[in-house]
Amino acid sequence: MGKKIKNKKIKKQIRDTFFLTFIILIIVIILYAVISLVGSPTKTFLLNKSTISEEESKVGYVIREEEVLQSIDDNTKIEPIKNEGERVSTGKPVFKYYSVNEEEITKQLDELNSQIQEALLGKTDLGSSDVKALESQIEKQVENLRNENNMQAILECKNNISDYIVKKAKIAGSLSTAGEYINNLIAQRNSLEETLNNGSQYVNSTMSGVVSYRIDGLEEELSIDNLDNITSDYLKSLNLTTGQIVSKNNNKAKVINNFECYIAVTFHSEEAILAQEGDNITLRLSNKETVNAEIYKIKEEDSDRLIIFKITDGAEELINYRKISLDVIWWTYTGLIVPKSAILYENGKSYVLIKKNTEYTKILIKVKKENDSYCVIDNYSTEELMELGYTTEQINKMREIKIYDEVIVDPEL
Repeated sequence: MGKKIKNKKIKKQIRDTFFLTFIILIIVIILYAVISLVGSPTKTFLLNKSTISEEESKVGYVIREEEVLQSIDDNTKIEPIKNEGERVSTGKPVFKYYSVNEEEITKQLDELNSQIQEALLGKTDLGSSDVKALESQIEKQVENLRNENNMQAILECKNNISDYIVKKAKIAGSLSTAGEYINNLIAQRNSLEETLNNGSQYVNSTMSGVVSYRIDGLEEELSIDNLDNITSDYLKSLNLTTGQIVSKNNNKAKVINNFECYIAVTFHSEEAILAQEGDNITLRLSNKETVNAEIYKIKEEDSDRLIIFKITDGAEELINYRKISLDVIWWTYTGLIVPKSAILYENGKSYVLIKKNTEYTKILIKVKKENDSYCVIDNYSTEELMELGYTTEQINKMREIKIYDEVIVDPEL
């Protein structure tokens, strides 16, 4: 009896020991899994549709079709007729200059205007409604003059004020006791104006386009007609500052073809090597606007390539510049994207590892496009899989990738 009880105790101890050992083993396995997960957590990426691109940040030189206009004497100051950025048609005047001593005559006119205004001061006997209307117009033009920044508009305001003063003076000459003196001043002024007008020369546009008074002396060098002579070394030798606005000139103007311009950029990237004349790409200008561009001309230069892009929209944004910063967007592609580090390569084929709950599935995928960081991936069609040598039975068992699948990043197999 005692022996049986003793055996039962031994069996119970063995069973308890085994059970305890089993529990401890389970705990150890769980702790190991937790420690492994914490120490090296599995990184995943949720498949979604997005767009990737291949871009390069570069500097480019703006080449335009433009005609410089000037007076007979390069040092003669011009008077704008068209404002900066205003359109002009062929044969229409852009500016004028004077073959007579404009500064001296203008000075004399200002003096006569002052004398006429002084003669009109205190004339309370001018009750004409026309005089009051002119005074109102003068006040309005003076107010406009205070708020105006455009040079052409300022000149127009000054001319209007001068005309109104003369009209008022003519009325005053017939109504006031000082009429003879005022009329004499008006006669002198008219004579000077006639001399100035007879000496004025108008310069007309030779092409349609946009007027600019920003002259940098490179209008003939960086022109469409000179494309064959433009090289990367020459462009560097210009020592231009990126983004610098071309200074205005008081003696010349130019008319620019605002419908198209060209941008020369030097490359030595793989994408540039693969580029061909006639290809369409996208440029992102410094104002963050994107414009379509065509590869107009490619010039081989040792290990570099000078590519000249043609743009037909956004050309007006570049009128003030000669050297600009820009991004060249060689291509954009939309689809399911994954990090490049999520791709497994085996025997010339590409795979991703999909996680669902605690299970992992390796899926054959097709890499359609890639840049430095991401790939656009897709499923193979049945025809493509058969061309790769898979049977119908194998194809039917294959799992395809789909949006929102959880892909393992940096998988270790």
